[in-house]
Amino acid sequence: MSNKQGRDKIMKNDLIHQMTESFEGHAQETENGVEYWLARDVQHLLGYTKWDNFLNVISKSKTACELSEHAILDHFADVGKMVELGSGSQREISDIMLTRYACYLIAQNGDPAKQQIAFAQTYFAMQTRKAELIEQRLLETERVSARKKLTHTEKELSDVIYEQTGGNQNFALIRSKGDQALFGKNTRAMKARWQVPNNRPLADFAPTIILKAKDFATEITIHNAREQNMTREPQISSEHVTNNRAVRQTLLNRGIRPESLPPAEDVKKVERRLASTEKKALKNPDGLEGK
Repeated sequence: MSNKQGRDKIMKNDLIHQMTESFEGHAQETENGVEYWLARDVQHLLGYTKWDNFLNVISKSKTACELSEHAILDHFADVGKMVELGSGSQREISDIMLTRYACYLIAQNGDPAKQQIAFAQTYFAMQTRKAELIEQRLLETERVSARKKLTHTEKELSDVIYEQTGGNQNFALIRSKGDQALFGKNTRAMKARWQVPNNRPLADFAPTIILKAKDFATEITIHNAREQNMTREPQISSEHVTNNRAVRQTLLNRGIRPESLPPAEDVKKVERRLASTEKKALKNPDGLEGK
């Protein structure tokens, strides 16, 4: 990189930093904590000198909002504010309270020839990407947590079987019968369907909803096995089958067929990725992934 390119990059980064601070610095909140910006402030931040020209952009943005099936009034609220006149008197002028989503739509519908609009489009694209990454991490964290919870619950069932039947060699059989009741297919068939390696548990490739379904059925089995003091494998197996069938029927009633769901990514890979991301975040807390 040449010295000039280096200087240009530094100047561009400084400009982005200044614009970001300026935009975020104009953020306000309603009494209910809803974040908003006033359109007349955003007008100048985005390089529009004439209010009427900016209103045209807002009009296009409202149309985009409606087409996206969002309520316009939830994002564009007409308000009035008092301004000082040269004579020392005041008069009320119209303004609009804009949500962050409204500001995003305005950036998308603004004049891309304006440097401020170009920045805003980049800024909101980055913000959207950050939001997507955060959402993805939350979903992945939820799945890893659900898998750990199922592992704990199944261990508890194994302990109950050992305590009440005198041996836990029946645990694998009982769990397999539960799979048959939940999926309508045995564990081996589901492993083949999801292409799960023979040496890996089926649950490591199950989507979150299935992990939670299996966990719920297993929790009921544990509760009833203890409450009814079941001391034989056929009793506990029957209970576990009944509970998994009931959970399956609930899923079917809601349009979810367990055996037809696609497999999820290997939960071990997800866990390693989350751990790696956390380490990177600790080293560079101000960094932007996917930048």
